[in-house]
Amino acid sequence: MTERPAYHAGNDENPRTAGPERIRLRVLQIGLLVLFAVVGLRLLQIQVIQSSKYREIAQKQYREPLVLPAARGMLLDRNNVPIASNSMFISFAADPKLAADDARTIAAEFSRVFGKPRDFYLGKLQSESRFVWLERQVSLETARRIDVRKLPGIVVRNEPKRLYYHGNIGGQLIGCTNIDNDGIAGLELEFDRDLRGVDGYVIFQRDGLGHARPSVDYPRVEPVNGCNVVLTVDMGLQAIAEKELKKGIEASKAERGIVVMLQPKTGDILAIAQYPAIDPNSYGKYPPEDQRLRAVTDNFEPGSVFKIVTTSAALDNKLVTPDQKFFAENGVYNVRYGSVVRPITDTHKEGIITFQQALEVSSNIVMAKVSDIIGSERLYKMARDYGFGIPTDVGFPGEIAGVLKKPKDWSLMTLNSVAYGYEVSVSPIQIATAYAAVANGGILMKPHLLKSVVTEQGQVMRTEQPQVIRRVVSEETAKRLTDFFEGVVLRGTAKMAAIPGIRIAGKTGTSRKMINGHYDLGSYTASFVGFVPADDPAVVCLVMMDNPQGVFYTGGTTSAPVFRDIIQRSMTSSDLFAPAGTQPAVVAERTNGGSRTMPEPVDSAEAASVVIHAGGTVPDVRGFSIRRAVALLIREKLDPVVTGSGIVVRQSPEAGAAVKPGTKITLTCQPKISDALSSN
Repeated sequence: MTERPAYHAGNDENPRTAGPERIRLRVLQIGLLVLFAVVGLRLLQIQVIQSSKYREIAQKQYREPLVLPAARGMLLDRNNVPIASNSMFISFAADPKLAADDARTIAAEFSRVFGKPRDFYLGKLQSESRFVWLERQVSLETARRIDVRKLPGIVVRNEPKRLYYHGNIGGQLIGCTNIDNDGIAGLELEFDRDLRGVDGYVIFQRDGLGHARPSVDYPRVEPVNGCNVVLTVDMGLQAIAEKELKKGIEASKAERGIVVMLQPKTGDILAIAQYPAIDPNSYGKYPPEDQRLRAVTDNFEPGSVFKIVTTSAALDNKLVTPDQKFFAENGVYNVRYGSVVRPITDTHKEGIITFQQALEVSSNIVMAKVSDIIGSERLYKMARDYGFGIPTDVGFPGEIAGVLKKPKDWSLMTLNSVAYGYEVSVSPIQIATAYAAVANGGILMKPHLLKSVVTEQGQVMRTEQPQVIRRVVSEETAKRLTDFFEGVVLRGTAKMAAIPGIRIAGKTGTSRKMINGHYDLGSYTASFVGFVPADDPAVVCLVMMDNPQGVFYTGGTTSAPVFRDIIQRSMTSSDLFAPAGTQPAVVAERTNGGSRTMPEPVDSAEAASVVIHAGGTVPDVRGFSIRRAVALLIREKLDPVVTGSGIVVRQSPEAGAAVKPGTKITLTCQPKISDALSSN
């Protein structure tokens, strides 16, 4: 019998366990080798293959880009009068990580200066972000009350803020920007790409103490300032239109009103006024219905001003002659449409009258009878040729096309209704443009608001030239229509639009408003649109009143007088009405460089009455309003930089200093004492 060998305690291996332990040891050794290999490969990847990537991540821990904001371009009117530019304000931001140890002190200091709760600022300083805004667009006077040298982690930046020089003149047209100086409404939005420019930047690096200094390893990228946008608008005429519109609204107790002025030969929009007015400096405080530029964004049933379409179709197609006679039914015309009898009525009860007389007294009955002669296809085509049912592409956000149904969608009543301005919706800008076509000899021009886009160095980037859309009626028909419209002012419904010695052509309109699906006898849209002088039209002007009250609610008694007053004031203050080859009136004005002649100032726009000083020296603008000071400096080809608000209290360089064109003139402004007292 074979004996099993004895096991001694001193043996290195236990025969029963040696195999499994050796396997576990080998597995552990292999695992460690694999781990070291993975770590080595990862280090190789980080330190060699992707070294640039991780170097960039590491640099970001102590590197910070600082945006150098581009200056937003200016809005200028057709005469280079400033409408909007920028003033410089101070903004405070923070790096919460660097400010963490002093967060309570910082919050208390900002609370003391700005009057907000400490928790408001503490909440911002507890952010995980490396950059938070604490206060933006603070006046220089207020900013000086914060000693940032004692507040670690606080960042101070100069930020431009939009400045509108004309108060509530043209507020809906101009629009506004947001706190970041981006256009969000009106022309500021429409031309935002041109105005905004391109921001630059500079890279800051932080040292061990947290102090930021410009990095020498990265180039400074300078901002490219936005272009200046020159408009077709005349701020002098805009101010006149708004002032006279307001007077008319108050006299007629209307709810709202609109004025559109344009040049018929070019399509240049000269003014779009609206009541109630708004101030673009505080745009967001107004209700949305007052922010819209209703001449472009809203529809109206036009009423009798739409008779331009019926009259044009009848004359241009030679279907009716001016002297052709019609029976106006003594004011009431009962028309059968299938099984329905519907009355068509006139305000002026007439018997037998000519076609021209029918337009002069604005007979709905005769226009309905004439529409039966014209037919739906011809009437629809004429309306489309005038641009109704199609956006004008005037260059303003939110323009509507209006509503003009195709003949296949017309009811039995539609033909007669459209003939005198119902069952169709139009915008005021479409009405003004249509009448401008007649004033332009039958040629429809595209209305536009842009004149040119110019860099701050004076390079013209683009211009908008007058653009012909189509010939709507023949030149002969346009002359005949002008005679008709002159008769409206001389003998018809628009006698209150007449100006002695001036030939005026135009048309009134009074349409009932639809309220809850029914035409309300007490609610009206009253309009007058005309052009002057009738023999060589320089300006088309539309006045529209929304819901005038009282005995006098028609276009001839509410809107026509406003048209008259606008034109009278405009003719004495604008050279648009001057015959070719003549110059506007001039007056002698003494300046600090001697006497010189300059155009007669427009009393309705302060910027137009600024005295131009002799070139080469800085004029003294201390005590001036910002608007007046900036207008003067720009006309002197200087570059104003505004800090604060109110009136100019200091300027640099000082008055009388010899400078070159384009020199920056820093204006420090403060509120008037009376304004400061009233705000406390």
